[in-house]
Amino acid sequence: MRLAWFSWLLRHFNEYGYSQGLLRAAIGTAAVLVTAALVWFALHRNRPAAVAAAGLVSALGIGWLAFH
Repeated sequence: MRLAWFSWLLRHFNEYGYSQGLLRAAIGTAAVLVTAALVWFALHRNRPAAVAAAGLVSALGIGWLAFH
């Protein structure tokens, strides 16, 4: 599932409208994914909460990058 989402993200990268260029968009997306991983590791004892929180952080972060 994660690989499918990542491949979809790469296929539709230009559609996000990242206004600061490819390098800054890649750095921003990587920062969002690292933040989601940190949230996952912080909540790893409660797996459902970790999955939900990491997914929410990813969706909100990439959504914010796409529209700002």
